[in-house]
Amino acid sequence: MGKGSAKASAIHKLRNIGIIAHIDAGKTTLTERILYYTKKIHRLGEVHEGTATMDYMPEEQERGITITSACTTCLWRDKQINIIDTPGHVDFTIEVERSLRVLDGAVGVFCAVGGVEPQSETVWRQSEHYHVPKLAFVNKMDRLGADFFAVVEEMRQKLQANPLVLQLPEGSGAEFTGVIDILNREFLRFDPGSQGQEFERLALAEEQAERADSWRERLLENVAEQDDELLERYLSGEAISNEAIRQAIRTASLELKAVPVFVGSALKNIGVQPVLDGICDYLPSPLDVPPAEGIEPSTKKRKFFPVSPEAPLAALVFKVSLEGGRLVSMLRIYSGTIKAGEQVYNATQQMTQRVARLFTMHAGHKDRLDEAGAGQIVATAGLKNGRTGDTLCRADDPIILEQISAYKPVISLALEPRNAPEEEKLLEALEKMLQEDPTLSLTRDEDTEQIILSGMGELHLEIVLERLKREHKIDLRSGKPQVVYRETLGGKARVEEEFARELGEVYHYGHVALTVEPTERSKENGIVFECDTQQLDSKWVQAVYQGIEDGLQSGVIKGYPVQGVRVRVRQMRTADSSSEVGYHLAAGGALKKAMAEASPLLMEPIMSLEVIVPEDFVGDVVSLLGTKGGKIENMFDRGGGKVVQALAPLSHLFGFSTDLRSATQGRGNFMMRFERFDVLER
Repeated sequence: MGKGSAKASAIHKLRNIGIIAHIDAGKTTLTERILYYTKKIHRLGEVHEGTATMDYMPEEQERGITITSACTTCLWRDKQINIIDTPGHVDFTIEVERSLRVLDGAVGVFCAVGGVEPQSETVWRQSEHYHVPKLAFVNKMDRLGADFFAVVEEMRQKLQANPLVLQLPEGSGAEFTGVIDILNREFLRFDPGSQGQEFERLALAEEQAERADSWRERLLENVAEQDDELLERYLSGEAISNEAIRQAIRTASLELKAVPVFVGSALKNIGVQPVLDGICDYLPSPLDVPPAEGIEPSTKKRKFFPVSPEAPLAALVFKVSLEGGRLVSMLRIYSGTIKAGEQVYNATQQMTQRVARLFTMHAGHKDRLDEAGAGQIVATAGLKNGRTGDTLCRADDPIILEQISAYKPVISLALEPRNAPEEEKLLEALEKMLQEDPTLSLTRDEDTEQIILSGMGELHLEIVLERLKREHKIDLRSGKPQVVYRETLGGKARVEEEFARELGEVYHYGHVALTVEPTERSKENGIVFECDTQQLDSKWVQAVYQGIEDGLQSGVIKGYPVQGVRVRVRQMRTADSSSEVGYHLAAGGALKKAMAEASPLLMEPIMSLEVIVPEDFVGDVVSLLGTKGGKIENMFDRGGGKVVQALAPLSHLFGFSTDLRSATQGRGNFMMRFERFDVLER
């Protein structure tokens, strides 16, 4: 085997997967069992005891929930499985999305009692958006009220999934004793004495065989519908081998046409090893998914590299965290190879950076690597100023991979620490959080000296405040959440401004005539010089440009940043005492006057809402959105329910999640994202 084909074979053996679910469906317990059976850990930790390996942050162990996306690597059969354990709580959706962006496949965990819960739907839809193939594990069959078949039907109805049942439970609740393998016609009995590490494959009893054969027939029919050649063989009555069925299941899974379904109880150590087999058999390697697309920075043309260690480098930083004061960046390498100690080009920030060290991750622990290639998920130390969403590549063949999301903070609140030492501690903690979370921003109010924290929504900021108090033990007060606005113009204006004054015993002069006019409200500002700048000192021209740019950071209504404005500099008059200071102040003064005369307008964040409700509650949701100033954009059926898409101003949406729960008896679910800043038609 040649060197190239050996490396391609290694990529074929990679599985980059996430474990996604509603909070408390048992996905951290499942991950713990996977690590135990793959010999990555040598004793089992429990979420309810606060000893789970993947929940290594203190507040995760305290609450029994997963907040950040921990990452680990293990081996099963001849495959290397990189697992990202994602949060299940709705407040951490950004973490989930960040992880899904870099995964190739996912395991959806469902509680056999709770079924398909709201956050399961949310995360499932996000994974569909990123075209992530999935398999499902129906967990907690040992619980009172467990109903495997009801969960499978809910997957069909609520998620519009096509479940392929590969296993049946033997009993439920306290009577749950093991798993029937439909394809191999075997009963799997797991040994409690070895904590499920050992299990027997037993012949089926007559009644079990009848059930297995009935479901095998259904499975074959379903799979044959996805595969024309298999359908022909099935209809002609030909015997179809398990291998042919497995291959058809894999193809249907990779094409997102079907979801293989497994069953068990992670807590009772039943049914985990077959899930590992399913990950190897039915989820994609990096070679089975399309290459990551990006753009050529200078031409802005679409571009991609093949998934190969020999191809040019393209790697995405999908998470940044501070550990022990050191910046650790999580990378998904899409093509090429990175070596520890070498220089790489950060195309997003247009700077060269050194990859000091490379690691594979195991929750809070790291194992050193000399190099890592296409398909791998690794951590690196030494990327100074690294941010989530950065693309690492080679300077002579640059690419910028698609950004994870263009998040803009839309809501802010003032923070007041109790005293000066607490303020220092607070700023230090916030600086750490800002590097970890690209959706947060921090400013200081010039008038009140208050620290202003901005984020993606009410829940987002609530979680940050709770982390500051619980994780960093910071005692602080916070103001009410405030919407972040922008300013723009409704008309044109032309003004000129002369600055002629002595400052610090030096006489400064500057004269600027300019015009302001509105452009598209969603566009960035433009500054154009229409006067002859060839005859002027370049420092004066730069001073005018800087004066205008600074002025656009603060509008004339309430001092919010200005956008959607074009400024045309028509004249710069000179004198013997012309200076950079004079032109900078003249340009700033002219801009303020012009904006005041050009019908300034206040723009607020408009949010895009997608509300998912049972059909009975559609009228209530439409009424609720009406009271929130919402405008219905679209309405359609999905998985036995209705999806209502609407646009609404953020200022009217405070408390929307509570109102929606009340209006829909807790059955409504929604996703909200920033759409644009715009002027509300009153």
